Amino acid sequence: MNPTYPKLVVVVLDGLRYDAARRYLGYMEHLAEQGEAVCHKVRSELPSLSRPLYEVLLTGTPAAQNGIAANHIARPSRERSVFHLAADAGLRTAAAAYHWVSELYNAAPFQPLTDRHQHDADKPIQHGIFYFEDHYPDSHLFADAEHLRQAYDPHFLYVHTMNIDDAGHKFGGESPQYEAAVRAADGMLASLVPQWLALGCRVLVTSDHGMSASGQHGGTAAEERSVPLYLLGDARFMLERGRGEAALPQLLLAPLMCRCLGIAPSSAMIELPEAAYAASGSHS
Repeated sequence: MNPTYPKLVVVVLDGLRYDAARRYLGYMEHLAEQGEAVCHKVRSELPSLSRPLYEVLLTGTPAAQNGIAANHIARPSRERSVFHLAADAGLRTAAAAYHWVSELYNAAPFQPLTDRHQHDADKPIQHGIFYFEDHYPDSHLFADAEHLRQAYDPHFLYVHTMNIDDAGHKFGGESPQYEAAVRAADGMLASLVPQWLALGCRVLVTSDHGMSASGQHGGTAAEERSVPLYLLGDARFMLERGRGEAALPQLLLAPLMCRCLGIAPSSAMIELPEAAYAASGSHS
């Protein structure tokens, strides 16, 4: 293992729409106001569904190419994910995430009695704690992630929560319950982000898709496709700041994760032109 590689923590707040993030993530917006974070709008790929977008986020490939075009397609990915690329580079990987992430990058079908805790240096996700109920508390999930970080010191830690999405489906994306779930996640980030930054980690906080007022996603409406991307630590220098309200393509995030880790993206990943990156972002 090469200890000189940077550390990256990626937090995916499932179902978080862009406008809700800017309105209710008070701690994250405080960091943005103070210049400690940068927030970009991201336009999700289609279909704006969870499993297809997990694949987009981690492989940088569209559904038409990777074949993960619906939530019911439960098979291992055929693409090279950030987990694969990091492990191949000798980096340690870990994930506290929904079990669909395990099915995409470690093994499918997921077996709840045996696959919840996984530790195998030969798998793309070397250390994993996976949950399989949408109401699994985000507080427990963040605790799972912090256990993995402290116990295994991963270079790449992927943290994927579900309570915002769960509240949106049950009560709608403009409901008090949805708002409360977003605010609760912000409080958890306020506890952990300072620790990660103090350790020199680069941190990305984003979402897979948004949520309609009626509790749906999968389509083309802005509330279903517009999601945030917060860049913290050295990651905030990775993209040039003058993008304004122009939305970034979600396909950018996988190569951006690779850039943050100091590893080469896969040949299938589509990068923005070099001019879109800040000059200081080219250094590990």
